Amino acid sequence: MLQTIAAFDRLGEENAFAVLARATALAAEGKDVINLGIGQPDFKTPQHIVEAAIKALRDGHHGYTPATGLLATREAVVRRTLSTTGVEVSPDNVMILPGGKPTMYAAIIMFGEPGAEILYPDPGFPIYRSMIEFTGATPVPVPIREENGFAFSAEETLALITPRTRLLILNSPANPTGGVTPRAEIEKLVKGLEAHSDVAILSDEIYDVMTYDGETHTSLLQFPEIRERLIVLNGWSKTWAMTGWRLGWSIWPNSREGAHLYDKVRKLAVNCWSCVNAPSQFAGIAAIDGPQDEVERMMRAFDRRRRIVVEGLNSLPGVSCITPKGAFYAFPNITGTGWKAKQLASALLEETGVALIGGPDFGILGEGYIRLSYANSEENILRAIERIEAFLKK
Repeated sequence: MLQTIAAFDRLGEENAFAVLARATALAAEGKDVINLGIGQPDFKTPQHIVEAAIKALRDGHHGYTPATGLLATREAVVRRTLSTTGVEVSPDNVMILPGGKPTMYAAIIMFGEPGAEILYPDPGFPIYRSMIEFTGATPVPVPIREENGFAFSAEETLALITPRTRLLILNSPANPTGGVTPRAEIEKLVKGLEAHSDVAILSDEIYDVMTYDGETHTSLLQFPEIRERLIVLNGWSKTWAMTGWRLGWSIWPNSREGAHLYDKVRKLAVNCWSCVNAPSQFAGIAAIDGPQDEVERMMRAFDRRRRIVVEGLNSLPGVSCITPKGAFYAFPNITGTGWKAKQLASALLEETGVALIGGPDFGILGEGYIRLSYANSEENILRAIERIEAFLKK
């Protein structure tokens, strides 16, 4: 038998893709499946973005691009960052990557090793913990609690930092909970981090424009006191419905040491993915610089669906759901049903054709919850709620 290194045995998965595969298989067998599992906008990429990629191909942009991304794409990210955060960054600190996960991968393997500790949100995006364990570092969950509106607690987070802590991962607006951490809580965290100047921060801001009810996203870039150790993850997938384009960006520290980190990621790109394809980058420029009316239309639709989802879930026996303030997920509490979360999600898919994700797939603190994505039509959401209600009453 071939011998592989133990690190690969520590890799986890993103179970949303396993649920997607099973849902697809059931649909192929003729079952009527409503997929509320995958975190993917159900809208098509706006046409002007598609046309920009087609034009790039027709104009002959078929070759390699720089490992850090085209300068024009990085400059577009600079413009977008200034417009959304009020912060001016240099294109020399911007990296263009094939999606959001490569930024997680780069940051976590950069700071993770046996003996180190990395703090991450729980419940949270499952790849955080998977990659931490891959490096041999110790994953330290930061509790994300329903009673706190699924925002992180600055006090609780700071209390988990030890001399072994190398990296702190934050995510707001959050997957899977839809929580948005208020600015005041972020300010407390930043103030407390002054006592931990050797801890780097990875802020996953991929859902930055997706907030509701007057909530606003607070970017960690807006705090210059941590700028020299801050890595920001963002991208095109969610905002412009471009998940399959595999296009993301990250902003790296602006210090001399930050330049050193940036060059390490450039070398990692050369070794792993070489570069991001040119047509996608031209599409990314068009997304940022072009009209945003389609983005606004999507957000209005998500807001309507959010209200329908919350009302419907709270009408189900044994289920309660606080109103999410961001992203396009609801994270209802199902403890009153008497079911374990993953077993309930599996039974709903197999017996009713409704695809959801069990809370434990997002962390050890996810038991008692399921994640529902409302990136689907209002009609399908209402049909799904009816099926869940019939199942629970049965």
